[in-house]
Amino acid sequence: MSDDLTALAAESAQDARMYLETVTDVASGDSPDSAIPLCLLAVSQIQLMGARLGAIEDVVPDERFEPDSGPDADIDALRNSLAQMFDGLDDYADLVDPVVSRELTTGSLSNDLAEIAASLRHGLAHLDADRPVEALWWWQFSYLSDWGERAAAALRVLQSILAHIRLDADADTVAEAEFDALHP
Repeated sequence: MSDDLTALAAESAQDARMYLETVTDVASGDSPDSAIPLCLLAVSQIQLMGARLGAIEDVVPDERFEPDSGPDADIDALRNSLAQMFDGLDDYADLVDPVVSRELTTGSLSNDLAEIAASLRHGLAHLDADRPVEALWWWQFSYLSDWGERAAAALRVLQSILAHIRLDADADTVAEAEFDALHP
């Protein structure tokens, strides 16, 4: 494997581990006030990882089959904890495919974040089994086929929620704050 791919595998693993740590911390419910901003940062960072993988030539695994990386991690507990954290904010409207269809569908922020986690864990299992080419192939393939789209949707939803939190203020409260700021 080239030095560039080795470095990319290491960077991608670091990004994946940070995402998993952040989403797991958010799902714990210990800091509900920072859940949206932390998820926004984590998804943004993981989108950068995916963009790097999408920008390079296809990574081709050594074998024509994917070696068994062991059982897939059960993400139901993570998904359920995130759904509780985002109660009332979890479901959103989305397009099936913005390029070829205008058909509307629904999405779930907790499902998106958990599915991304599952794909990242799967790649980490390959990397931890000393199969970095397989890890890169998996992350690249799954980014292009699934989690990249889920991350893009989640990012838009998280940014929209944060904008509503910060900008949808009572007009009288805003006027009083502006007055206080201008007349100390």
